[in-house]
Amino acid sequence: MESIISNTIENYRIYGVSDKAIEAAIKAEKALAPVYARIDDIVTINELKVLDAFRSEKFSDTHMGMTSGYGYDDVGREKIENIFAKIFKAQKAYVRWQISTGSQAISAMLYGALRPGDIMLSVTGRPYDTLMATIGLSSGDNDMSLMSYGIRYEEVNLKSDGTPDLEAIKAAIKPETKMVFIQKSRGYTGRRALLTDDIEKIASLAHSIREDIIVAVDNCYGEFTEKREPLEVGADVIAGSLIKNPGGGIAKTGGYIAGREDLVENAARHLTTPGLGSEVGPTLGANSMIARGLFTAPACVGECLKGAAFAAEILSGEGYKTSPASDEVRGDIVQTIEFGDPDKMCKFVTAIQSCSPVDSFVTPVPWDMPGYDDQVIMAAGAFVQGATTELSCDGPVKPPYIAYMQGSLAKEQAKLACMLVCGG
Repeated sequence: MESIISNTIENYRIYGVSDKAIEAAIKAEKALAPVYARIDDIVTINELKVLDAFRSEKFSDTHMGMTSGYGYDDVGREKIENIFAKIFKAQKAYVRWQISTGSQAISAMLYGALRPGDIMLSVTGRPYDTLMATIGLSSGDNDMSLMSYGIRYEEVNLKSDGTPDLEAIKAAIKPETKMVFIQKSRGYTGRRALLTDDIEKIASLAHSIREDIIVAVDNCYGEFTEKREPLEVGADVIAGSLIKNPGGGIAKTGGYIAGREDLVENAARHLTTPGLGSEVGPTLGANSMIARGLFTAPACVGECLKGAAFAAEILSGEGYKTSPASDEVRGDIVQTIEFGDPDKMCKFVTAIQSCSPVDSFVTPVPWDMPGYDDQVIMAAGAFVQGATTELSCDGPVKPPYIAYMQGSLAKEQAKLACMLVCGG
C-alpha cells in the first residue's frame, strides 16, 4: 500500500514539487486513510439517497426539455423540484437558474418569512458579509433592507468552542421573535461549521419555546457533507446555491429554497410576484444541467472534503493553524488556514490559482470586492464564475490573515497546490 501511495504521489514531481513535499504528502495520505473511508461512507449514503429520489419521481428524458416566456406547466422543472424536496425532506422546493447567488436565495427566504414588527434572531453570530445590506447592518444605502421595513435584528454569538449557546438563545427569544436564523458554514470567521446535531438542538429548543418560530438555515457549503440535512432535524426552511455543493460542479448558475410549503412559496412570490409565485419561470434548457449536477453532487462534495482534509493534514505539519483539523467531522467544505502574514497568505492563494484549469497563468491581487469591507484576495480559476465546488481560495487581507479554501472537483488539484506551498 505504501509503495502505491508513493508511486502515485511521485507523479506530482513534474509540477516542481519538492522531495520534502512528496515525503510530507505520503505521510499525510497514510494518516488520512480512516478519514477518507468515513467520507466515502457519507458519499455512498447521499448518492443512494439522490438516486432513489430520481427513481421514485420517474425522471425521464422528456423532463430535460425547455420552456420559454412565462414557463407555465414546465413538467421538468416540477420534477426537479420534487426531487430536491425528496432529498432534503421538504414539503416543497423552489429550484431556479434565475437565482444567481446563495445570498439571493437566502434574502428571498428572509423577505418571504418576515413582516414589520418581527424579530430575526441570528443564533450563529453576525451572518456572512453579503447579507449585511439585506439585513440593514452595512453602511450605505439601506432603503430596501429588512430593518428599513421595520423588521428588527438581534443576534446571539456561539460559545468559544463554536457550539450553540442554548441558554443565551433561550433568553433572547421574545414574543416578537419570528425567526431563528442559523448559518451552517463559517463564512469569513474562524469558528467551526455547525453540524446537523447542533442544528437539531437549536431547532428543538426554539420550537419548545414556541411552535410557530421559524428555524431558517443558510445551508450554503453544507449540503451532502453529512448523512442528514437540516430539514431532517427540525429546521423549517433552508436555502443555498447551485454553484456550491448541490450543483455538483456542473450547474452554471442557480439556487434553491426548500422546506415548509408556505415559506417556500412566499420566497418564490418575493422573487417573482404575488399571485404568480412558483408557477412562472422558464427553464430555457437548464433542466438537464441542474438535474445532472444534483446527481453528481454527493461524489463532488466527497472530493471537496478529501481535498480539505489533505490540506489540513499537510499544512498543519508545516506549522500553520488549520480548521477543521484533518480528522474532525465536517459540516461544510470550507478549510481555513491561518498564516499570520499577508505575504504567506497571498503565496498560498497564488499556488491555488496556478493549479487551476482556467487562468492558471494569472496572479491574484487583493481588490475591493463588492459586499465586503476589507480588500479580498481570491484564487478562482473555475469553469463557472464564483463556483466553490471548483477549487477556490479567498479571504479578506487583514489579521490574522486567514485563507478560506473550498472545493475541488478532483482532490488531486487541492493536493498539488498544498504540496507546492510545502515545497517553497
